[in-house]
Amino acid sequence: MRANLSVLRAMLALLVALMLPSAFAAVPNNRAQPAYAEEQTMLQVEADTQRGAPGLTSSQSGHVHMDRHYLGQYGDSEGNVIVQRGGNTWRHLRNGPMASIAGTLLIVVPLLIVLFYNTVGPAREEPRSGRKLQRFSRWDMQVHWATAISFIALAISGLVLTFGKKIMLPWMGHDAYSWVAYILKYVHNFIGPLFVLCSVVMFFTFLRRNFLQRVDWQWVKEGGGLVSHKHPPAGYFNAGEKAWFWLGVTVLGLVMSITGLVLNFVNFGQTRYVLQVANYLHIIGATFYIIAAMGHIYIGTWGTPGAYEAMRHGTVDEAWAKAHHSLWYEQAKQGIAPGGAPPPTPPSAAPNSPPSSPPPSPRPGPAH
Repeated sequence: MRANLSVLRAMLALLVALMLPSAFAAVPNNRAQPAYAEEQTMLQVEADTQRGAPGLTSSQSGHVHMDRHYLGQYGDSEGNVIVQRGGNTWRHLRNGPMASIAGTLLIVVPLLIVLFYNTVGPAREEPRSGRKLQRFSRWDMQVHWATAISFIALAISGLVLTFGKKIMLPWMGHDAYSWVAYILKYVHNFIGPLFVLCSVVMFFTFLRRNFLQRVDWQWVKEGGGLVSHKHPPAGYFNAGEKAWFWLGVTVLGLVMSITGLVLNFVNFGQTRYVLQVANYLHIIGATFYIIAAMGHIYIGTWGTPGAYEAMRHGTVDEAWAKAHHSLWYEQAKQGIAPGGAPPPTPPSAAPNSPPSSPPPSPRPGPAH
């Protein structure tokens, strides 16, 4: 076991050493120096003036330059903006620190998941009973997979557009990479609104089953049994799944949806400043969303044997349900819908019986 752990650590260090330069380099111009002599001159003139133009933190961070270097209309009020100080700062942050941090996290997190799997191992698997229990409906599965597939398409295309110039272009060549980037750009732009729609439908589909309950705190205190390999009591969804729903699907989904639509549809008068802020939030949100999705995918597959079967076929083994979602298992056996109220009292029960006494047994009806 120690030998395997040492080998894994060595592989982790080697991969990080190989990939970090690409992550920090990200894309060209990471030093964010002005691209043209004219821009350098104008920025120097501006720096020499007593009153500097508004910077990145101001929505009015545009430098008006009325001469033959006219850019053309871009937004309702920026047709005469030739140099924007915030643009140089945005380029520096996006291509430098933000790309470096995002690239590092997206490399390290999956390696940590592999390390966790090899050291701690998956959840304890219970012997199968052979009896199936319905967990998800066909509609649940369709909504889930539509959202998941659109998310994966956006993640892959977004990563290629962000890091492709540095990682892929050198070995693919300009011609091949230009076609890949061109296609993935339109994939990203067209799949984005579909992902927004799927996220909204998914929210309302699973909302009733994700309300927090007191028992969820017990699951949190025990860490979901990921290390101890115990099975804390849980309802239809445990606290970890609810955290993914509220922080991932809902909060990060809103961040990605709003900023993505702002960047995708630029014909509503957005200024450069608005687009730059939206781009910052989009990169940050995408990084955390992809990282959270990695954890979600791990726990739903290798980390919890039998969990993938639920979203693949809609059913789980009764022994699995009893072990991982014991409270939901008891409700399901009683016919109580997830997030719903207990079934009504049978008509044969005495209506005025005290709560502590069991209902009388139904009398046998006349023979037919």
